[in-house]
Formats: sequence, structure tokens, C-alpha cells
Amino acid sequence: MLTKTLFVEQLDRDYWNKRWNRDETNWDLGSVSPSLKMFIDQIKNKDCRILIPGCGNGYEAGYLLNHGFTNITMVDIASVPVENVKALYATYLGNELTVLQQDFFTLEGQYDLIIEQTFFCALPRSKRPAYVQQMKKLLQPSGELAGLLFNIEFDKEGPPFGGSAAEYRALFSPDFTILQMAVTLYSAAPRAGTELFFHLREKN
Repeated sequence: MLTKTLFVEQLDRDYWNKRWNRDETNWDLGSVSPSLKMFIDQIKNKDCRILIPGCGNGYEAGYLLNHGFTNITMVDIASVPVENVKALYATYLGNELTVLQQDFFTLEGQYDLIIEQTFFCALPRSKRPAYVQQMKKLLQPSGELAGLLFNIEFDKEGPPFGGSAAEYRALFSPDFTILQMAVTLYSAAPRAGTELFFHLREKN
């Protein structure tokens, strides 16, 4: 019998493809997150290089594309969502949009902004320090990371995996300036009161 520790370490490509093929995608809101929509609406530079890891069905990317953003990269470890978004946004591929099937932790490149939406919470807790270091590596100097984190501990073993503002501040503060980290009033209804909006800037 697998222990919980061994189980969560096996959240690999096969695991996530099985979830997609079984339609076990309860993280999928069906539209762009209201908090991220509000954040995107205040971005002035529409040519900035944006990365969306663990992109899923790519609602945030769709919103960005529909509002004139020109340099978006989406990445997911699972082939099912990657093929979905390639079909959905085919007219943008190779121009405004790049879609990659790849492990986030092997990704290279430099980005001005990384948008986080249900990716952090899908990773085993043991990978959180590596997540921070990979984000720091992928962001250009003074690049920014923004998105949503769960402000709750779940009764069952994840994914999703929860946490608290105090935990996240301790995790990120050595490498990032915390511009904002607070409970959002603009969560989608199923997540009301359980999410923190966070906005970080990489320390030079």
C-alpha cells in the first residue's frame, strides 16, 4: 500500500491525463477567475511576455488574447489540455501564443509576468521550494508573479493542497517582494472566502 508521501510524488503526466480523460476536473471554473480578470485589466503593456503554467483549459489566456496581449506562453504537463487549447486558440498559435506540453520544472526562458491559477495547489508540498526557485529563474529581473492561492487546509489529502498566508509569506519572501497577499473579495462562488490574491516581484 502506498503511503500518502509516495502517492503525492506520483502526480505526473499519466496521473493528470487520467483526471482529464475521466472528466475529473473540479478545479475548472469554466471561465477566467474574477480576481485575475481584474488584475489583467490593469496591465498596460500588452506586449509583455506572459507565462501561464499548468494552463488547463486556458481561460486566462483566452481573456488575454481577446484583449490584445501579444506574447503568451502556456504550459501543461498533460497532453489532454494542451491539445484542447491548441484547437481552441489555433488562430493565435505561432504568433501571439505558444503552447507547450512540458514539465514546468524543466522549462527555460524569461518572462515579465507569470500568472498562477490552481498550479501551485496541484503540486506536492515537497515541491514548493523548487516552485519558488523555478519561478525566480523564469522571471526576468524584477519580473512579477501574480495569482491565487488557497487560504485553507483541506480535510482530505490533495490535490489540491492548501496552506495559509503566513506559510506563503515565509516561502516567498526570501526571493520575492510581496506587493500584495490578502483574501480576495472576488473569488468565483465555489471558492468564496478560501482564496488569497498574491502579487510578487522578484528581488534582484
